[in-house]
Amino acid sequence: MVSPGYLAFHPDPKKPDNRLPAGSCDSHCHVFGPAAVFPFASGSTYEPVDASKETLFQRHRFLGIDRAVIVQASCHGTDNAAMLDALNHGGDDYRGVAVVDKDISHAELLVMHKAGVRGVRFNFVKRLGSARPLDHYRQILDKIAPLGWHIIVYFDAEDLNDLSPFLKTIEVPVVIDHMGRVPVQEGVHSRPYELLHSLLVGSDNYWVKISCPERLSKAGPPYRDVDEVATSLVAAVPDRVLWGTDWPHPNMKSHMPDDGLLVDRLWQIVPDEQVRRKILIDNPAVLYWS
Repeated sequence: MVSPGYLAFHPDPKKPDNRLPAGSCDSHCHVFGPAAVFPFASGSTYEPVDASKETLFQRHRFLGIDRAVIVQASCHGTDNAAMLDALNHGGDDYRGVAVVDKDISHAELLVMHKAGVRGVRFNFVKRLGSARPLDHYRQILDKIAPLGWHIIVYFDAEDLNDLSPFLKTIEVPVVIDHMGRVPVQEGVHSRPYELLHSLLVGSDNYWVKISCPERLSKAGPPYRDVDEVATSLVAAVPDRVLWGTDWPHPNMKSHMPDDGLLVDRLWQIVPDEQVRRKILIDNPAVLYWS
């Protein structure tokens, strides 16, 4: 059952007008449940619709996506069973990002690594209730560094100023989710955008995802008000940009995006074919298949 006010994923997305190149990667998607097999965490702030691995795999085939990174979301807490099950069925074309506790053992991490996990997610979004003391994250960083993993950080734009000192101490690669949730209505002139841009160009340790225009847009589909921020980030660090659908788009209330439209947006914000190939193929290969 979906939490009140939250929408289910689009049942019939369009076939993309543009064909993705072979080997293209959806670098940010999820699996939820099914709850009867993989229950949601008791402390979750939301209950999404079931979004199984079978539906995810079908959606990727329909869109022309050959590889993907399944990111553990807060509704499953630190129980990564649904994500790991999807990896075990997806084979080498699928990789994962886990959410773990500071007390996780090296043996447990090795099991995840064998399944295809290559990173952990730190969620600092206060409304999702997942944030922990910074020392909690430091202990996790100490454990994953020997495996060559990276971290993904998810935060609200207004919190980047306070988080930046911590992020600058991290030695493994840091991937920033969803364009740092910067206020796109202010374009490239907001303080959060300036902080994000400075972080990215100041060190090659930082990556960014040009994902989730549906969450950032004030205008709605086709999300053209997000283009200035997205194109600027691509221009700043083309070798450290990732793209993802965020399927099945949890916690959406105003509308549910069409995944075919999200694919076609790439030709609008990244008109250069070679740069698109970097974002879709080369860049994710560095973090997930090297």
